[in-house]
Amino acid sequence: MIIVFALLALVVLVAANWYIWRRLFRDTTRGPGLVRRAGAVAIAGGWVLAVGALVAERTGAPFWLQQVLAWPGFLWLALSVYLLLAVVAAEVVRPLLRRLLKRRTGTVTAVRQEEPVPAGAVPPKAAEGEPEPSPGPEPAPDPSRRLFVSRVLATAAATAAVGTVGYGTYGVLRGPRVKRVTVPLAKLPRTAHGYRIAVVSDIHLGPILGRDFAQKVVDTVNATQPDIVAVVGDLVDGSVKNLGPAAAPLSRLKAPSYFVTGNHEYFSGAEQWVEEVRRLGLHPLENARTELPWFDLAGVNDLAGESEGQGPDFTKALGDRDPARACVLLAHQPVQIHEAVKHGVDLQLSGHTHGGQLWPGNLIAAAANPTVAGLDRYGDTQLYVSRGAGAWGPPTRVGAPSDITVIELASTHA
Repeated sequence: MIIVFALLALVVLVAANWYIWRRLFRDTTRGPGLVRRAGAVAIAGGWVLAVGALVAERTGAPFWLQQVLAWPGFLWLALSVYLLLAVVAAEVVRPLLRRLLKRRTGTVTAVRQEEPVPAGAVPPKAAEGEPEPSPGPEPAPDPSRRLFVSRVLATAAATAAVGTVGYGTYGVLRGPRVKRVTVPLAKLPRTAHGYRIAVVSDIHLGPILGRDFAQKVVDTVNATQPDIVAVVGDLVDGSVKNLGPAAAPLSRLKAPSYFVTGNHEYFSGAEQWVEEVRRLGLHPLENARTELPWFDLAGVNDLAGESEGQGPDFTKALGDRDPARACVLLAHQPVQIHEAVKHGVDLQLSGHTHGGQLWPGNLIAAAANPTVAGLDRYGDTQLYVSRGAGAWGPPTRVGAPSDITVIELASTHA
């Protein structure tokens, strides 16, 4: 079944890229030549780089090689998505543009035919008394008109795709913006009204986003002056050996900071990263709970840890707590909300979805997660999902800007 699915995916991928090549290169040229060959090489080469970047990251290839492949490979992934969407959208415009050009050409021809005949002149056919010629078959579409339309639409599609990816990449590299959300908790005492938690998820330090990006995140968090910081997984894409220096700015977080693993930590050596963040001054919550003065703060491991015998254990984290106290749970994936509801959690803080990252990826994310972004309620438990601070794969976001969320807890007794 997996092989069949993989073959089907390969067929769809090849067909989609052939379609892109056809619209951007074949239809815009008069015949085989350098431009068509260059287009085929560019598209095939982009996918070679993209696959190479993915394989290099997951297999732990030399870090310099990951960095060389990551920028062009991952950006091609994003660009190919929007090239495909743009050329599909152009199909709606194509017949309208052709019709408009045909109408304009027909108008010009009619005007020329209706030019006044000099006085005394008789049209040759009329003078000979011959019958008017019957209309022939519809003339074939003008090849030059078809070529002009294809070139206009190809240029527009390429410009739109490059512009979209460029702006989305700028948005990521600029750094996350602060989002503020107020969450009322019935069990929160009045003295804790206004307590602030900075939620940071999905930083994804790796071959593209490095130390400078981590410093931007830390500076943004510190500027909000939170009471505590919650780092809810997917901090890194790589080993401590390669990315330890990139994560070093986390030691400059001013507020007490807590950490739970995400699925990408288990691709990168979770145990080593737990020890590294502890060394940097963060407090890992591995299926554990700490009792803060006004509420319980708990954390569970990510579901990906189950393959290593380190999966989430809600009973261990929450089993013996005082149910009269409010409880905030850090859990990387939103799907963990169902266990949180069973254990009487008041608020779960998650990430993982990136808000879809690349539109229309939000539709795919919605199919796999109960909440893609923002605040939702499940019974007596509220769930907040951050879109994340960084990006995985392409350093690009479209329709899902990155954020660091400051959750302000509100007591209903205040």
